[in-house]
Amino acid sequence: MTADELTPSSPDAPLSSLRRALGLLRLLGADDGGGMRLKDIAAAAGCSQPTAHRALQDLQAEGFVEQVSGGKRYRLGLDFFVLAARAGQATGLRDLARPRLLRLSATLTDTIFLLVRHRYDVVCLDRVEGPFPIRSFTGDIGGRIPLGIGQGSLAILAHLPEAEAEEVIRFNMPRLLDRGFLDEAGLRLELAKARAQGWVSLNTGLIPGMAGVAVPVLDASGTPVAALSVGTLAERLGPERLPTVLKILQTEATALGAALNPFDPSVRYPSRSLSSLG
Repeated sequence: MTADELTPSSPDAPLSSLRRALGLLRLLGADDGGGMRLKDIAAAAGCSQPTAHRALQDLQAEGFVEQVSGGKRYRLGLDFFVLAARAGQATGLRDLARPRLLRLSATLTDTIFLLVRHRYDVVCLDRVEGPFPIRSFTGDIGGRIPLGIGQGSLAILAHLPEAEAEEVIRFNMPRLLDRGFLDEAGLRLELAKARAQGWVSLNTGLIPGMAGVAVPVLDASGTPVAALSVGTLAERLGPERLPTVLKILQTEATALGAALNPFDPSVRYPSRSLSSLG
């Protein structure tokens, strides 16, 4: 008897349904995140498309599976990651990064930012003030700007998968031009430089008297989850001090990336952490 031949009246039906659902979760968990088509899921699971569809509908109703925009592909849903995060006693991205921001600010005596991507923007998820009064593009915690403005934003955008980065560039270029920032050629030049060296330093006078350096925080797959950024006075980030600041920043970003729990929903959906900002 195959899995499809089991009926609700069969004593094995509940167990079979549970195993089938768990099997589908494992299949979706092995996917690269882009989602799987129903026919591919059914083929990999060894069941018919109607059977796979019923199981996916049940999982979707419970929040463990969601449909990718367009409705033709399925992937793991947020509730699955919430459950997995609780099982692993995961710490949220902001809480995990907070001690590192405090340590960086105390060590460097500068203002430190934790920035995350939210669709086509970058959002300041946390900020620790240094002793020097500064101005920044994002402003205070919760502030947002288009991806492509500022060193932290560029560090994230430069390390996105190529297709995602291209989509962001196409969408954001009119927004950047409206703000008087880089044209497309200039932006692509900055992104290529950021990818090559792994960090971004801006001391261009866009905000008079201010300068900054940022590095991406990468997860185990090399995807940028966030950026750590230093904002300071331009005179404090000259060629003599920059290498030391950069090394300290990179050390903390690498350690933060290694500490990330991939099942933490704040890693997959970092902007959801903004709801806790009050």
